[in-house]
Amino acid sequence: MRQQVAAAGVVAVLALAGCSQSTSGSTSSASPTGGCPLTISDAWVKAADSGMTAAFGTLKNTSDQTVTIDSATSPAAAMLELHEVVTGTDGAATMRPKAGGFVLEPGATTTLAPGGEHVMFMGVTAPIKVGDDVTVTLHTTAGAECTMSAQARTFTGGNETYAPSMPGMGSPSQSAMPGMDMPTP
Repeated sequence: MRQQVAAAGVVAVLALAGCSQSTSGSTSSASPTGGCPLTISDAWVKAADSGMTAAFGTLKNTSDQTVTIDSATSPAAAMLELHEVVTGTDGAATMRPKAGGFVLEPGATTTLAPGGEHVMFMGVTAPIKVGDDVTVTLHTTAGAECTMSAQARTFTGGNETYAPSMPGMGSPSQSAMPGMDMPTP
C-alpha cells in the first residue's frame, strides 16, 4: 500500500525545512520513467540522521492531461506523505497533509520547497548524509510512477508546527527536525 505523503511532502513537512534557502548541495534532476507525465528538476532532500526529513524540487506536467500525485515511496523511510505548510490565524506556520495531493494542470509547473508543499519522510531507515542520492517515487492517480534521485543537502529549517492530529508524528516532544516547534497536547 502506498503511503500518502501528508504534508507536510512532496515534498514534501518542511518540518524539515521551513521557509529558508538551501545552504549547501548541488542540483539534482530526474527524467521521466516509463509513462511518467512529469519532468523533475533540482530535486533534493534534507540530510538527516534519523526521524523525519523532506524532499523538494520542481515538477512540470509535460502531458495534455491533469496529473495528480497522490502518494510517494522511498526505501529511505518507513512512510512518506505529501505535505503543505499553511499559516494559521495566529500567524504560526503549520505543516499538514496536502488534501487531494499535488495537482498539476497540463503544462503547469509546481515547486516543492521549504515552507510550502513537499514530500515528508517519516521514520528514516538509515542516516541520509550530505551528498547521498535518495530515490523517491511519486505515484499518480492514473497509475504512473515518476522516480527521481534527490541529493541530500544541509538545510537549517524554519518554525512550522505539526498539526496536532497528524498521524505518525509521535509525541510533541519527538521533533526529529531541528528548529521545528511542536505543539503541546
